[in-house]
Amino acid sequence: MFSTAEIGIDLGTANILVYSKGKGVVLNEPSVVAIDTNTNKVVALGHEAKRMIGRTPDNIETIRPLKDGVIADYDITTSMLRTIMKMTSKKLGMSLRKPNVVICAPSGATSVEKRAIEDAVKSSGANQVFLIEEPVAAAIGADLPVDEPIANVVVDIGGGTTEVAIISFGGIVSCQSIRVGGDQFDDDIVQFVRKKYNLLIGERTAEEMKIEIGYALVKHEEVKINIRGRDLVTGLPKTISVSSYEMQEAMQDSLLQILEAIRATLEACPPELIGDVVDRGVLLTGGGALMNGLQDWLREEIVVPVHIAPNPLESVAIGTGKSLSIINKLLQAAR
Repeated sequence: MFSTAEIGIDLGTANILVYSKGKGVVLNEPSVVAIDTNTNKVVALGHEAKRMIGRTPDNIETIRPLKDGVIADYDITTSMLRTIMKMTSKKLGMSLRKPNVVICAPSGATSVEKRAIEDAVKSSGANQVFLIEEPVAAAIGADLPVDEPIANVVVDIGGGTTEVAIISFGGIVSCQSIRVGGDQFDDDIVQFVRKKYNLLIGERTAEEMKIEIGYALVKHEEVKINIRGRDLVTGLPKTISVSSYEMQEAMQDSLLQILEAIRATLEACPPELIGDVVDRGVLLTGGGALMNGLQDWLREEIVVPVHIAPNPLESVAIGTGKSLSIINKLLQAAR
């Protein structure tokens, strides 16, 4: 047992990851909580709660307390973080008493939103809380030389937000943060199927469709998937076949918003760093980086090399953990 444990937390809209110094990522759970509305107590969290979405009785409500990368429900987020701390203690085989925590926040978050994140982590039992901007954490986690005076361009496509940033000498030179990410893609798919086929599907079905046949705006061999939902005309169950080209149509607007954010960030790049961007290219992180064809599509559109991080899903969490050792340098650069 010790009182100065140090952990990094990626408090994501879709998933919460916890990084422990020397152990790596020790916890990866969906940011979903199941609440008993009669007692207001947490009955399930993470994978267990996610399996309950759309399948619970009236007194059990599944909630995602984070929206667009920031806290939407403060009390439930605090309860969730307390449970996460307990789960982390169990995984590490030690008691986490007043740990020092580095946690990420979207670069576009307001000061009020950042303060809410900090307060929620402190309320869950942390000693000192350091906030680090998500793109910087992603770059550190992907082993980019963020403390050197060269351009590191990161595109972090998460569940709630997409962060595009040019990082040099430990700080953000130019950035764009848009509230478009994996959740928006899921919603696009739900709305598309509803409009085109009069079929109501759940977010879990939409997510499965996105993972299996979701493609960026590139030519590819057509793939089809059968999905089930409720027919809005008859009210009865119905099965339809949806193609990967229809998925492109559904997600097109959101993908173009991400492209526009990348272009706007590159246009604001100082002339001295342009050469680095051309040579080193852009690094994709976050779950959205795994979308079929995304790398090739972006490479064609922005005409610079596009790379995918070695571990895109864990880059931010690894970065928060690694930054524990260089947090003072980052804080000085941010001032």
